[in-house]
Amino acid sequence: MKRPSVRSTIILGVLVVLLLAGASWYAITFNDWRLVAPMDFGAYEFLSKDLPMLIALILFNLYVLYLGALLIWAIVANKRRLAETRTTRKLDPRLGLLGVFGLLGFAGFWTYNAFHQVYPFIFFLFFGFFGFFYEGKMSNTLMDERYVENKLRAELAAHRVTMAALFVTLLVVARGAIQGNLEHTLIAVLIVLSLTVALDLFLSEYLLYRYDRADQLDEGGEA
Repeated sequence: MKRPSVRSTIILGVLVVLLLAGASWYAITFNDWRLVAPMDFGAYEFLSKDLPMLIALILFNLYVLYLGALLIWAIVANKRRLAETRTTRKLDPRLGLLGVFGLLGFAGFWTYNAFHQVYPFIFFLFFGFFGFFYEGKMSNTLMDERYVENKLRAELAAHRVTMAALFVTLLVVARGAIQGNLEHTLIAVLIVLSLTVALDLFLSEYLLYRYDRADQLDEGGEA
C-alpha cells in the first residue's frame, strides 16, 4: 500500500473544510440555518435545500474516518519499522504548523454564546501538535540507551507539569461553581483539560529534543 503524502492529505482536508464552510454559508443565508443551528432531528423532514449541507457533512465525516484509518495504519507501520531499524520515525518538522489549528478552540466562545455548544474547545488539543516540529528535528535518530533514558526523563517531566496543572484545576473546581454557573465550570474544565493534554504532548517532544542536544554538546565539549 502506497502511503498518502502529507501534502495531499492536507489539501484534501482544506477542500473539505472549504466545502463545509460554503455549505454552512448557504444554509445560513438561504435555508434558515437548517443543519447549522441546533435542531430536533426526531422531527426532521428532508428539504432539497438541505442537500449541500448534508453532502458537506457526509464528506467531512468520511474525511475524519479517513484520518483515523491513516493514523492506525501509520502506528502499525511505525511499530514495524522501529522493530527493524531501531531509529525514530522520519517526520517533516513543518507538520508542527498543525498546531495553529489550536486557535480554532477560541471558536468555542462564539458557539457557546450562539448555540450553547462547547465541543470546539476541544480544538485546543491541536496546540500539542507544535511538538511535531521537535520530533521532526530528531527524525532517524538511533534509539540507543541514551535516547531511551532522555525520552523517559522528558515524559516524566512533562507528566509532572500536567499533573500539577490538573491538581490545581481540581482544587479550584472543588471550591464551587465558577461565577455560580455550572456551565461555566464545565467550559473551564474542558479548556484546561484540552490545554493540559496539548502541553503534555508538546513538552515531551521539546524536552526530549533539548536533553538530546545537551548531551551532544557535552560530548563535543569533552572531546
